Amino acid sequence: MPSAADLSSRRRTAAFVVICFVELLVVLDNTVVNVALPDISEELRAGFTGLQWVVDAYILTFCGLLLAFGNLTDRIGRRRMLLIGVTGLAATSVIGAVADSLPQLITSRALMGVFAAAALPATLAVVIDLFREPAQRAVAIGTWASVAGIAIAVGPVSGGYVVEHFSWHAVFWLNVPIALAAVAGIVVAVPESRAPVAGPVDVPGVVLSFAGITALVYSVIEAPTHGWWTAHTLGGAALGTVLLVLFVRRQLTTAAPILDVRLFRLPPFAMPALAISVAYFSLFGYVFLTTQYFQGVRGYSALEFGVATIPFALALAVSAPLATSVAQRVGTMPVVVAGLLLVSIGMVLAGQVDVDSSYVGLLLPTMVVLAVGIAVIQGPATESIMSAVPMDEAGAGSAVNDTTRELGGTLGVAVLGSITASYYNATVRPVVAEIPSSVLSDRDREYVDSSVLSVTQLQQQDLPSLLVPARDALVETMKRAAMDGAQTASHVAAAAVAVCAVVVAVGLPRSHRTTGVLRTGDTSEDA
Repeated sequence: MPSAADLSSRRRTAAFVVICFVELLVVLDNTVVNVALPDISEELRAGFTGLQWVVDAYILTFCGLLLAFGNLTDRIGRRRMLLIGVTGLAATSVIGAVADSLPQLITSRALMGVFAAAALPATLAVVIDLFREPAQRAVAIGTWASVAGIAIAVGPVSGGYVVEHFSWHAVFWLNVPIALAAVAGIVVAVPESRAPVAGPVDVPGVVLSFAGITALVYSVIEAPTHGWWTAHTLGGAALGTVLLVLFVRRQLTTAAPILDVRLFRLPPFAMPALAISVAYFSLFGYVFLTTQYFQGVRGYSALEFGVATIPFALALAVSAPLATSVAQRVGTMPVVVAGLLLVSIGMVLAGQVDVDSSYVGLLLPTMVVLAVGIAVIQGPATESIMSAVPMDEAGAGSAVNDTTRELGGTLGVAVLGSITASYYNATVRPVVAEIPSSVLSDRDREYVDSSVLSVTQLQQQDLPSLLVPARDALVETMKRAAMDGAQTASHVAAAAVAVCAVVVAVGLPRSHRTTGVLRTGDTSEDA
């Protein structure tokens, strides 16, 4: 197979389409499961924490291993790593498809995250190898970034249709034919490339980064159960912080780091990475909370929820490619700061959403403002990050971009979900304790205690007319409690993004442009 430099325009386009298809598969696995959460919750008796782990198990292993796999991608070949990642995703999806317990499902999601971490850094590294002229590269990266928006649309709609007509297990079966098609496209269209010189893999660095991130996020997710100020939570957070500090020290002293942490001294690298991380903190948290809202509080079906979120995806997909080109003309900083301000405004609007809020009057504007903000940030920020690293470290650079995004997203689900769960638990548990067993069985009591998604099941119960008012009062309390928590969580996210906007405005030079050609040193070779 010819190298990227020797490809015709038609072959280069075909390779790029395949790469975007692979990215769609990986991002789809981040979003498609959200629409199945109510059915998973009901069948497997999963509360807030269990559902957070269904989402975060994938993100956690994904995020923890991105740096290692990005580094390894540059060594063994990007096309080869794509094949490993996509094939593994198909196999581990089957485990999730046949899961009949929450631990088995979470295990499947964690394994899927491992192989997603192998595939995703290679996608952006190949894009950088395919398009080396700055203007073409900017458009390609913007389009690559917009695929996330397409996945947000495809995930809930396709997942909603499958859940409504089959079961939540079928959501995982969807990955198998998509992955097989991706494998065929990689074999036929994608050229191989790798770094010309590679040192040994920094195994201690891999262990420290993964262990540190795992300890930190685990502590946040479990905080509502154990308490925010308990030794369990504070000790776990402290352990995670110490491990990450040791990771940084290791990267500064080893001869072959998996992450050149000195890059964070460069504002065009550090500030966009911060912006992406904080933006995705809000995005992933919002997606998790809006699932609870539409399907728990509002009672939408899985398919109705998917259709309701289409404007969010369309706004993101349309805005991303344009933002990267604009950033090359006016500068990265103004565009990224504008995006952060839009995300902050979007989260403020999300904090106004109540039980009976209008879809057109509030929910739709919230989704569009938030989506455009995310789109405006991620294209220019990704272009800035990738322009700061040498061509032969494109995989590692892509991994940094992906890690900041996924780490922010993981913490977004953990922190915002935990804030909501804390409010919900504090309000609902005392009420549930007073509900007689004739209204709420002992089997359902713990489920209701921990998740607003149980509303649908409660409302479907066939109760004597005398007990219906007690049931309806409980449902109303559950909805109000969930919304109080979600509103507070949204305001926390809005404040975090606003602070980030100020930091980026001060820290990133106004004149910065990503118009230079990437530094070379990469060698492409036949597969």
